[in-house]
Amino acid sequence: MKALIIGGSSGIGSALACQLVHKGYDIMITGRRLNKLQEVQELYPNHIYIKQHDVRDYNASEEMFDESISILKTIDLIIYSSGVGEPNYDLEWSKEVPTLETNIMGAVKIYGLAYQLFKKQGFGHLVGISSIAGIRGNRHVPAYFASKAFQINYLESLWLKGKRSKSAIYVTDVRPGFVDTDMAIGETFWMASPEKAAKQIIHAIEKKKKRVYITKRWFLIALVLKIIPSSLLLKM
Repeated sequence: MKALIIGGSSGIGSALACQLVHKGYDIMITGRRLNKLQEVQELYPNHIYIKQHDVRDYNASEEMFDESISILKTIDLIIYSSGVGEPNYDLEWSKEVPTLETNIMGAVKIYGLAYQLFKKQGFGHLVGISSIAGIRGNRHVPAYFASKAFQINYLESLWLKGKRSKSAIYVTDVRPGFVDTDMAIGETFWMASPEKAAKQIIHAIEKKKKRVYITKRWFLIALVLKIIPSSLLLKM
C-alpha cells in the first residue's frame, strides 16, 4: 500500500505516517520544514520518503504530485493534514490570508489533484482533516472556522462524485476536536494526543467512513453545535 500525506512533518500528520508504516504502507510525507520531515523519515528510512513543499505554492503542488507518483508508482491513500489559523479579533487581513491560502486554496488544489489521480487509477481514498470548528461560526477566529466549513462541504461534494463514479473512490472527512498539536492554544477539555487521533483516523479509513469525529466523544459536541441557537453562541 502507498500513501501521500500532505502536512506530515508534525502533529496528526506525522503520527499517521508512523502508524501507517506499521500497517504496511510506504509513504511520501510533505511539509514546509525540511528538518521536521527528516526527523520523521529517520524513524522509518526504508518506508518514508520526504518532499519539502508549501501548499500555498499551487504550481509546486503539481510538481510534488508528479514526483510522488514517480516514486510510489500508485497511491492508494492521500491525506490532507495541513492547516493554519489564529485568533483575529480585529479582522486583520494579514492574519486571514495564510488561513485562506492554506485551508481553502491549498486544500482545493490537492483535493483536485487527488481526485483526478484516483479517477485515472480507478481507485483511491482521499482523507481531509477538517475540524469540528466547521460546524458553526466563531467571532474570534472567523477565517479558520469558515475555512473548515468550506472543507466539510467540498469533501462531501467529492464524496458524492466518488459515489456516482465508476471508480472505487472513497472520501473521508475527519473532524477533530482538540488535539495536542501546534494549533492547540492553552488548557482545554478532551485534549487528545496526536497518536490517539491517528489511531482513530486509521480505523475510520479502514472502515471507509464518510466522516468521523476525533475523538469519538466529539460527536456529542457536534450534535449540540448543530442545534444550539445563535443567541447562546454569543455567550460562549
